[in-house]
Amino acid sequence: MARLQTLSSWKCLWLFSLGLGLAHCAHDIHENRADSIKHHVESFYDHLKHDRVAAAVRENEAIEHLSAQLSDTITRRVNQPGTNQVDREWTDLRMANETAAQNWLALGQYLSIKKQYAQARSTYQRVMNTYTGSTERLYRDQAARAIHDLDILNPSSASP
Repeated sequence: MARLQTLSSWKCLWLFSLGLGLAHCAHDIHENRADSIKHHVESFYDHLKHDRVAAAVRENEAIEHLSAQLSDTITRRVNQPGTNQVDREWTDLRMANETAAQNWLALGQYLSIKKQYAQARSTYQRVMNTYTGSTERLYRDQAARAIHDLDILNPSSASP
C-alpha cells in the first residue's frame, strides 16, 4: 500500500512538473515572438535611419508574415475550446498587426519628409486597404488624415 502511495505521489509530482514545463514552453514561444517583432522593428528603423527604404519595407513585411502565420494558427484552433494558447496567440497577433501598421505610418512620414509624396500617399493608402479590422480603425484614421496633409503639402498630386 505504501509503495502504491509513493508511486501515486511520484506520478502527481511528474504531472505537475510536466504542466509547469509546458506552461514554460508556451511562455517561451510568446516571448520569442515578441523578441522577433522587436528585432524587426529595430531593423526597420535602422534601415530608415540609413535611407534603406526597401530593406525597411522587407522588415515590416516580415512582421506581417508573422501575423499571417498567427492568424492561420488561430483559425485552425478555433474549434478547440478552453485553451489559453489561443488567447496568447490573439495577443501576439494584435501586437504584430499594430506594430506593422505603426511602421507603415512611420514610413509614410519618412517619405513625406523626404518629399516623396507619391510613395508616402501609397504607403498611407496601404494602411487603409490592409488594416480593415474594427480594432485597427485608429490606424486607418491616421492614414486618412496623413493623406489629407499630403494634399496640403503637394496639392498637384492630390487624388481627383
